[in-house]
Amino acid sequence: MAHVVGTIIDGYHDIMENKSDPRVNDWLLMSSPFPTLFMCLSYAYSVKVIGPKFMENRKPFNLKKVLIVYNLAQVLFSTYLFYESLMGGWLTHYSFRCQPVDYSHNPQALRMVRGCWWYYISKFTEFLDTIFFVLRKKNDHVSTLHVIHHGVMPMSVWFGVKFTPGGHSTFFGLLNTFVHIVMYSYYLLAAFGPHMQKYLWWKKYLTTLQMVQFVLVMVHAFQLLFIDCNYPKAFVWWIGMHAIMFYFLFSDFYKQTYMKKQARKNQEVNGTAKKPNIGICFTTQTSLYETSDKVKDITRSYTSEGNSDLRNRAFIDNSKTKDQ
Repeated sequence: MAHVVGTIIDGYHDIMENKSDPRVNDWLLMSSPFPTLFMCLSYAYSVKVIGPKFMENRKPFNLKKVLIVYNLAQVLFSTYLFYESLMGGWLTHYSFRCQPVDYSHNPQALRMVRGCWWYYISKFTEFLDTIFFVLRKKNDHVSTLHVIHHGVMPMSVWFGVKFTPGGHSTFFGLLNTFVHIVMYSYYLLAAFGPHMQKYLWWKKYLTTLQMVQFVLVMVHAFQLLFIDCNYPKAFVWWIGMHAIMFYFLFSDFYKQTYMKKQARKNQEVNGTAKKPNIGICFTTQTSLYETSDKVKDITRSYTSEGNSDLRNRAFIDNSKTKDQ
């Protein structure tokens, strides 16, 4: 048993020290995968367990100004990363068919390496997306898709920076940073308040854009299985399988969020939809379709008073709150 453990440890050190890119060995968080793994697991546990428990008996935080600053910063950061991806190779000399990693100290190659590392760092800043949801008690937004997507990416990108910081797989970063420019621009506009909703009709197309991104990454990655290219096949599978996983997760989200919603609208138009429970109108972020005892008491009081204007105003005010 001790021999097996020793062999595993020796193999690990051999991979980390002799098979990785020596240019990044001394860079922040690059010496070992375990700090990144710890932060990813801590993130998932915090936003699914610790955060909701902490906010359980507290009022949602008003983070409007924080969200505006954060989303603007993310737009600028994503723009910088997209530009560096282009200038580091994809606009100058990279091939979309086959692009090996340049492990030299050529300034152009080092520019792409730095861009890859900053892209890795950006995956941690995106943790704030979920943290803000939790602090605003929008726990229905903290879906399995959301947590998996944000929780897996830092670990995935770490391997890319450690072993292949440049070349073929950076196509994913090129597309992803462009998508994030669009996505955070949407979030920035939405953060200004409900009066911006009329300009945000393109929300559902963000998910479509994400899915198109993953299809392009799949095709681009898996083409190396059929052509000769001096690029590690392990990373071809690593990138390609990630794209497949995220494609199906986002596809399921799209069906659940938009296609079923459209089906319900069609039922309402045709008069076949079931009448909603009055409690649905008094939703909270933590239990979208449940009616609390407090809500029932409020509803009964409105009914007993016979004040229809008061009831209508409550429904309108609540719908505005949900839009925010």
